[in-house]
Amino acid sequence: MKKLLVIGSLNLDMVVNVDHTPATGETILSDKMNLVPGGKGANQAYAAGRLGADVTMLGAIGSDTYGDIQIESLKKAGVNVSGLIRRKEENTGIALITVNKEGDNSIVVVSGANGTLSCEDIDQYSSLLQEADIILFQLEIPIETVLYAAKKAKALGKTVILDPAPVPKDFPDELYRYVDILKPNETELQMLTKVSDMENRLCEAAGLLKEKGVKNLLVTLGENGVYLDAEETGVCQIPAIKVDAVDTTAAGDSFTAALAVMLARGKTLKEAAAFANHVSAIVVTRKGAQSSIPSLSEVQKFI
Repeated sequence: MKKLLVIGSLNLDMVVNVDHTPATGETILSDKMNLVPGGKGANQAYAAGRLGADVTMLGAIGSDTYGDIQIESLKKAGVNVSGLIRRKEENTGIALITVNKEGDNSIVVVSGANGTLSCEDIDQYSSLLQEADIILFQLEIPIETVLYAAKKAKALGKTVILDPAPVPKDFPDELYRYVDILKPNETELQMLTKVSDMENRLCEAAGLLKEKGVKNLLVTLGENGVYLDAEETGVCQIPAIKVDAVDTTAAGDSFTAALAVMLARGKTLKEAAAFANHVSAIVVTRKGAQSSIPSLSEVQKFI
């Protein structure tokens, strides 16, 4: 099986369940807050580990209790944590998450140590890039670090997967050239292309990214499934799996991780996307980030 490397963020999620997402100036009550290991990078690594991958995490955390929680959580999932850098002068990143009764979430991230992951760190841990076959990125770390590491990964002949979330104000077009698989959701695709009305202009938006150098594009569309525009299959749509959503936190991260795991096992991109669709369907039926991610045996039973 091919080796995976996740380069990205680690946050401790502070999750509150609410009846509805509060409006501006509105105060509402929640009866409880859960502390759950999260962060888009850590979620990807955790999910890949739970699905049986040989996966390493490269990122930055603080020398605090929240960092300890992250390390223990990733270790339990079988993730190699030798690439975790502890910053004495920074706190571990945190995410403040509200989840409404429909299962939709809103998130505010305090970057903390994530914001310090640098190009110099990538060089220091270049052996991890050399050893990996597939490298996964998200955008909760500095965009210049992602660009540098992705360029380095492509120079080494690695497969690069990017989940462009959150979309930065200034997304560097150069990055597209180093990405083998781009996996935005519908909102992120709109932000990247400035194309509105995705219901009728999805193909147009996808075409704009292909023109910029994206080789393979997967767009997750929630209840409308997955749009795939790939070199090997052309354009196709994978239908959604109908479930009762409780919390969408980590669904996208788990999809990306599952996709990479199946590619590492030699599956085609379409086969990998279909499997990933099942994984994210399970995740949205459970609360929390890493706490919602299933094992490989759970996914196999679900399928």
